[in-house]
Amino acid sequence: MSIQIDPAAISEPSEEQPRKPAPHPRMSFGKWARTLGWRHLIGIAVVIFALFPIVYVLSASLNPGGTLTGSNDLFRSISLENYSTLLSDERRPYAAWFFNTMIVGVITSVGTVFLGALAAYSFSRMRFFGRRVGLLSLILVQMFPQLLAVVAIYILMRGIDQIFPAIGLNSLTGLILVYLGGALGVNTYLMYGFFNTVPTSIDEAAKLDGAGHARIFFTIILRLVAPILAVVALLSFIGTTSEFVISSTLLTSPEKLTLAVGLFRYVSEETNTNYAVFAAGAVLAAIPVVALFLYLQKYIVGGLTAGAVK
Repeated sequence: MSIQIDPAAISEPSEEQPRKPAPHPRMSFGKWARTLGWRHLIGIAVVIFALFPIVYVLSASLNPGGTLTGSNDLFRSISLENYSTLLSDERRPYAAWFFNTMIVGVITSVGTVFLGALAAYSFSRMRFFGRRVGLLSLILVQMFPQLLAVVAIYILMRGIDQIFPAIGLNSLTGLILVYLGGALGVNTYLMYGFFNTVPTSIDEAAKLDGAGHARIFFTIILRLVAPILAVVALLSFIGTTSEFVISSTLLTSPEKLTLAVGLFRYVSEETNTNYAVFAAGAVLAAIPVVALFLYLQKYIVGGLTAGAVK
């Protein structure tokens, strides 16, 4: 028995028309204000609160009047006179201060990252006597403010200056060594939490191939923990370039001062006080920090949060 199929009964599949999404009901203004509007208001207020000091200092640096009260009207008069005065002042060598600050900041940040990474790797991967005591000691030491150690640091550096003047008082090398010792504890503990997020199976696989701790650390681990290294370098650079108390205690020669100490002289002297020139110097000093922050911003969020959860 044969089956007859009517060709007319077979219809070509029709292309389905894309369904239009159902329109969302319009949200009333009152409901929008209760659910989303207050967030926008808080965000705008925070942005204004954060940007106003920056805009005010920038306006003061461009104001040729030389006083902060004359800068209340933002950008009323614009001139580069303050920047010219800042760079041409022979009694206050701003270029030397800027160069000194960059040297101290770069060397301190690189040294802090390297030494902190070595210590964090040891605490994270090696098991040795005194490991837990060492970690607790790092936390306890950071509870005491660094300001309490200024007198002790000065006496210690004065004693070293009598034997090794190159690393004693009024030397950038001695200041760098002090910064390295002060920042090693907290940065080591910060990196220790990040190192624990790296699986130990990677180390075991490398050891099976004959790699030692040094090769594992320099060729494998450092590449995996790049975000926390960038965060520590940024925090160390910002902290050292803006530090005032220790640098003002150890440095005395005008040509060896850092920016924080040197710019303070524009507002601390009773005669010839010029806040506008101080503002110009502060604007120029902020450029390297902002540039470094923008360059490393992709690592900041991951580096600060990855080591928080184990």
